[in-house]
Amino acid sequence: MKTIVIALGGNALIKMGQKGTAEEQFRNLQVPIRQIAKLSTQYNIIITHGNGPQVGNLLIQQETCVSDDVAGMPLEVLVARTQGEIGFMIESTLDNELMRLGLDDQKLFLTVLTYVKVNQNDPAFKHPTKPIGPSYPEPREGYVQTAKGWRRVVASPKPLKILQYREIKRLMEMNFIVIACGGGGIPVVKENIIDAEQELQIGKRLRGVEAVIDKDLASAKLGEQVGAHILLIATDEERVAINYKKPNQRYLKRVTISKAKEYMKLGHFPEGSMGPKVQAVINFLEKGGERAIITSIEKIEDALNGKAGTEFYIK
Repeated sequence: MKTIVIALGGNALIKMGQKGTAEEQFRNLQVPIRQIAKLSTQYNIIITHGNGPQVGNLLIQQETCVSDDVAGMPLEVLVARTQGEIGFMIESTLDNELMRLGLDDQKLFLTVLTYVKVNQNDPAFKHPTKPIGPSYPEPREGYVQTAKGWRRVVASPKPLKILQYREIKRLMEMNFIVIACGGGGIPVVKENIIDAEQELQIGKRLRGVEAVIDKDLASAKLGEQVGAHILLIATDEERVAINYKKPNQRYLKRVTISKAKEYMKLGHFPEGSMGPKVQAVINFLEKGGERAIITSIEKIEDALNGKAGTEFYIK
């Protein structure tokens, strides 16, 4: 079977206007996971997901309760927490849907805590652009205006390598549905270990950094490393549009990556919304992927069958 990476956007768990209660998130997940459970009979599947609302909420909780008795945690640790939290929710929902289809004895699944290597000199650390947490209609200190309102933004360096790709490949060979790169993965850099007395480098170690990696770019990188055939990014819109929310808005059904690059240069796909998604499908196809699709959470199956979504291709 062909391998597909399905990248679930934040609205898979928390929709606009919702608080993000556990009940809301479990209910929202049923829509994509029900489709994914059915597709597991046709594809080897890797599920990736965002964590913007969840990690943003954790930061807000920290700001309101950190004290001499309660320690705050750095952003990379909060990303790790959301990998476990959302992985649990996806696994629980997937288990129910597989049981409903009578596939629970055939299909295994596992969440992989995923590190992603980044460059510690990435310019994103000087110019944060990644929105996280809730959006507000009015300006707030430390927040910037995005397409969805005023939001906190953090650094979002480019993913260079998914460090657990070999483990993920092995699990897929064993017929697992793998949940990985949660929230784009835990951002880490490799730094030198110096012996202070001898002033010599004696090795290297991984260190987490304060950032949130874009989950779509990380999904494309993971797809490249494991040799996936298809990348499907599930988001708010059924199709990608140019002149979005303008009188001359036009939805795209099929588009070459050269045309997509042209649209990006013209500013049709903003950094804080559709831009990283389009860049992700371009990266994936240029690295050997067969198909790349952007569609809505509700239309995952239809998009794979050519009945919905925007499909990108080389020529």
